[in-house]
Amino acid sequence: MHPHQLPEGSGQEPAENERGASFGAASSDVTPNIGRLAATVDRLRREVREAHAAADGRALVELAKGIFIERLRCGPQQAARELQHLAEQAQVPQLELAAEIVNQAARDRVTDAANRFLTEAGDTGTSSATLAVRLRSAESGALAADDTQAVARSILEHALTPLGATGVAVWSAGPDASLTLAGVAGFTDEEARRWHYVPPGVATPARRALTERETVWVTSLSQAGLPSIGQRVNPDGGRVTVPAGTGGRILGVLEISWPSPLAPQPPQLQRQIQALADLCAHTLDSRPTPNEAHRAGDADPGRSRADLVDLADGLSDAVLILRPRLDSQGTLTDFVIDHVNPAFTDFAGRPRSAVSGALLLETYPLAGDSGGLFDKLEYAYATGEPFRADRMTLTSFVDDLPISVSVRISISRHGDELLLVWRVHDEAARLASLLHHAQRLGRLGGFEEQGDTGEVTWNSQMYALFGLPTTAGPVPLEQLPAHAHPDDGTALGRFLRMLFHHHRPASTAFRLRRSDGVTRHIRVVAEPVLDENGSVVSVRGAYQDISSQHWTEMALAATRDQLAHTEQQSAERSRLTLQLQHAIMPPSRGPLLSEGLRAAVRYRPAETDHLVGGDWYDLVRLSSGQILLCVGDVAGHGITAATSMVVLRNALRGLAVTGAGPGQLLTWLNTVAHHLTEHVTATAICALYDPKSRSLRWARAGHPPPVLVRDGKAAPLPLPRGILLGAVPEAPYEEQRVTLLSGDRVLMYTDGLIERRDSSVEYSLDQLIDTVGSPTADLETYLDRLLTHSRADTDDDTCVIGVQVD
Repeated sequence: MHPHQLPEGSGQEPAENERGASFGAASSDVTPNIGRLAATVDRLRREVREAHAAADGRALVELAKGIFIERLRCGPQQAARELQHLAEQAQVPQLELAAEIVNQAARDRVTDAANRFLTEAGDTGTSSATLAVRLRSAESGALAADDTQAVARSILEHALTPLGATGVAVWSAGPDASLTLAGVAGFTDEEARRWHYVPPGVATPARRALTERETVWVTSLSQAGLPSIGQRVNPDGGRVTVPAGTGGRILGVLEISWPSPLAPQPPQLQRQIQALADLCAHTLDSRPTPNEAHRAGDADPGRSRADLVDLADGLSDAVLILRPRLDSQGTLTDFVIDHVNPAFTDFAGRPRSAVSGALLLETYPLAGDSGGLFDKLEYAYATGEPFRADRMTLTSFVDDLPISVSVRISISRHGDELLLVWRVHDEAARLASLLHHAQRLGRLGGFEEQGDTGEVTWNSQMYALFGLPTTAGPVPLEQLPAHAHPDDGTALGRFLRMLFHHHRPASTAFRLRRSDGVTRHIRVVAEPVLDENGSVVSVRGAYQDISSQHWTEMALAATRDQLAHTEQQSAERSRLTLQLQHAIMPPSRGPLLSEGLRAAVRYRPAETDHLVGGDWYDLVRLSSGQILLCVGDVAGHGITAATSMVVLRNALRGLAVTGAGPGQLLTWLNTVAHHLTEHVTATAICALYDPKSRSLRWARAGHPPPVLVRDGKAAPLPLPRGILLGAVPEAPYEEQRVTLLSGDRVLMYTDGLIERRDSSVEYSLDQLIDTVGSPTADLETYLDRLLTHSRADTDDDTCVIGVQVD
């Protein structure tokens, strides 16, 4: 006898036989009419069933036609003809072909459930098309339903009635682990009203499935002693309750009722029921129950999230908002710490920014232990049932050392997130944690040594300082010299005598040679604890690793020595450079008197020694009677610029004896700068004055122009073309000529006289012209006045040559 069938000889069958016998005895002559009537009734019943089947499959056929319209780009009539043609060719009913087409196009959870059912169940006598039609019909009815009530009817009619089931109840799980009847089929309205709500804590088959988070098979309600919907009508019937959820969250429970005791079922039936539970979960997730809709209203999810954050930030306890992390299969694998409130203090010492956004199991690995915090979070998220514990131990690791605290825990689900609230159980534990972190950050370890027994107590940081495992024995103070560098034995001896002989606090530094071969610089500080007789009861103190400080001090001392040496070398170079400059170009030089010409020079060194530059001048009477006037500026500062200046100055003086003009002299000097020096570049002005004709010829190499002062008015002389020296291998330099008159003054200078950081060269030159136009009788005083009132601010060295025609 099948467990779902009524037993033979039950009360109904004799009644039917009696009615048949009575009817036959009274009307034996109308038996043929009754046979025809029975055949008509059977035919009509068959037609009704076929009509129901056609109506049930109409949604599938329409879906298949829609797929054809989208894929083939055709109209509805052509799609219908194509579906009929393919069904005839495959020799299968059009409904089964439609279900297969929808499966291939969707490849969703219903398809997977059907394929998995057939693959793992083997030969069950159920074709894939029949099962697909059954599940697709249930799905179509569920998706087309306006409420969960219609969903329950569709599941019972299309998928469960062929399995012998007579009733379906879809329960919605509340946030307090209560159960609300969201949909029902096969039970009376009175039963549905009586069981519309199951408060938390009431033991039912659906409650067991919710709390245990797995399928519950009940052979008989009366044997199990569990009340449930429909029990008064059928107390001995079997039940199956399956959790319905997605993404690790249980949204409700699917309960299926059979009319008779339920025998063990094959795996394929269990998997088919699980597929139906998945369908219910999808329905519950997308169609909230009226109670849920009433609670949610039209609230904005973003506003709800903001309200949750505001709630967390307003609490004085540490609060973490956790968001589930799912894998590709939708399985809950971890929680993301989405937010921590301002009151949160990580007992492992990490800042709030390092915890917020991290994964829970990466932040607190031991939370994943069996029965630990993660299990409680997973249960609360799945069932919505809050969890509270007055005492739970949380453990984390800092530098591979475990840190544990005892906390009070509260977990509650709010939508798709969890609110985790904890409070450190006692202040002593929190202070101990802070002390541990202070010792770890300061590389500090504490100890205590008993005077009478010699017993030594270390904290955990001491083992790390000495490089010993926690299973090793502590090192007594008297054995310190054996672990220290031999050269530190004397200092340790004084330290021990101060403690044990003089009974006074002491400290010293030594080099600790650890067993792993590492040498660390350690400072030990200790004080004796004395009794009333002045005897040492114990010694307590601390060790601190000062290796970083020691090596920093050593590096700083070496840097100071190197800096002093470098400063000494720099001062020596500056002194030699100044001596070289002063030897070649004294700061001032007496006036040069020639036939109708007076000349004077001034040199002002840079104000800062390290800015000693390459400015130079020369003023010499040649054998031809002409007077050579030149100023120049070598790029750079220091000894290199000064020596390069000497090279160019002496080279120009030597080339001038050839009698060549200023342009040719600069051409040759450019060759010297480019080929005979190490990439020296410089600017210069070279001029030759002929006393007989009073003519002044000059050429320039990228240098500011000379200034002519005539009749109290100053103006720059025309600029001949010429690039700076050393830039290219060969360069021509143009010459200009001017005839000087009696009383004329000509100034040649370097840029240190006019250059300003906030002004252009043209503007600075205009300011110089305004200054030099003021009449002064004495040329020497005139040049001194120029240097005194110069507006230059670059602290560069400066050369000035002034000539005056008598």
